[in-house]
Amino acid sequence: MLTLPFYDRETAFFSCCGKTICSGCVHAHRTADVRCLCPFCRAPAQSSDEEYIERAKKRAEGDDVAAIFYLAGYYRGGRYGLQQNFAKANKLWLRAGELGCSRAYCNIGCAYENGEDVERDTKKAKHYYELAAMGGECTARHNLGVLEWNAGNMSRAVKHFMISAGDGCDGSLEKIRKGFMKGVATKADFEKALRAHKEAKDEMKSDQREAVAAFYGQN
Repeated sequence: MLTLPFYDRETAFFSCCGKTICSGCVHAHRTADVRCLCPFCRAPAQSSDEEYIERAKKRAEGDDVAAIFYLAGYYRGGRYGLQQNFAKANKLWLRAGELGCSRAYCNIGCAYENGEDVERDTKKAKHYYELAAMGGECTARHNLGVLEWNAGNMSRAVKHFMISAGDGCDGSLEKIRKGFMKGVATKADFEKALRAHKEAKDEMKSDQREAVAAFYGQN
């Protein structure tokens, strides 16, 4: 029941039950049971990419928010045999956002910021980042900080980075450090961010997660 790791590479989505599970739990389960069953629902692993996607699509049709969110990502990246399709990805993310997925709104913000099948529009990017940040999405909060930083609004940027650093965002902590070096963040800001960042990381730690990091050489 620990907080899920901050980075997506440290979790896995299972289309059989729609659960997002940390890599530590996945590794521990598969080390103990070589049958590669889902750690949550014990369903057998998919036999092909097509089966994995069909499971995800079936769950998405029933308004499973996680399935819609990840399916959008697979279209964006052209994964699991799907043809890359930014328009479809954005449409699915919008649907997921309307169903309450703040991460989906963050990804729509990225699409507008980078011009992925939509006209590049910083104002719209900021709008969707704000929707995501209000829902507690850490990456969106960091991205808002970057937009304010680039616009020269250092005070606003620091406020955003303080929040996202406290959620465990390494990039935000680094921005606070740079802000301190430039004189736009105080020593107290930097020290507070360091403490909050460490506390967030500690809440995500477990023996299983450290074991899988060591196994794959990520530590």
